[in-house]
Amino acid sequence: MTDHESQLTQLLQDVRSGGIEARGKLFDQVYGELRAVASRAMMQERADHTLTPTALVHEAYCRLAGTDDEWDENRAFFFQAYTTAMRRVLVDYARRRNALKRGGGCEREPLSTVVAPANEGVEDVDLVALDAALNQLTERDPTAAQVVEMRYFGGLTFEETAASLGISPSAAKRDWAFAKMWLQKAMQG
Repeated sequence: MTDHESQLTQLLQDVRSGGIEARGKLFDQVYGELRAVASRAMMQERADHTLTPTALVHEAYCRLAGTDDEWDENRAFFFQAYTTAMRRVLVDYARRRNALKRGGGCEREPLSTVVAPANEGVEDVDLVALDAALNQLTERDPTAAQVVEMRYFGGLTFEETAASLGISPSAAKRDWAFAKMWLQKAMQG
């Protein structure tokens, strides 16, 4: 474990024991990493999106800090929980945008463009449909759903995803391939 990871683990333990100051220190320590994850996630969004990476970091962190979930166990749990919070923020924004458009009228995208890593620059994804399909996938295969969440919403590499989930990179790739096929079927019908 690196010195940075051990400091983060200690801060997470301080947060768990009720240290209010620890939350602020934690945010200061991981802000750069969270900002990078948010930037990668926002690269997938439409060009005229009103949410900035900075705002996404803050909104997701506020949602995470306001939960009773046990995200403060270790670094991997923290980043999994953060990625989930970021997904929820983006989906909520998409739902509001669709509601403003009288039901949305969003067209479904082929899964090859919908479920792609952040660096492929996908835009105008129907996040509401993807979120619903991911919720169904979570019931069937939670790990595969987490791989999609971390790759798509977090923009993480296979290696980063595997490390966060405690699986091998090859397992992450297998889960990714399965999830893409499964989500494609779920979103088409």
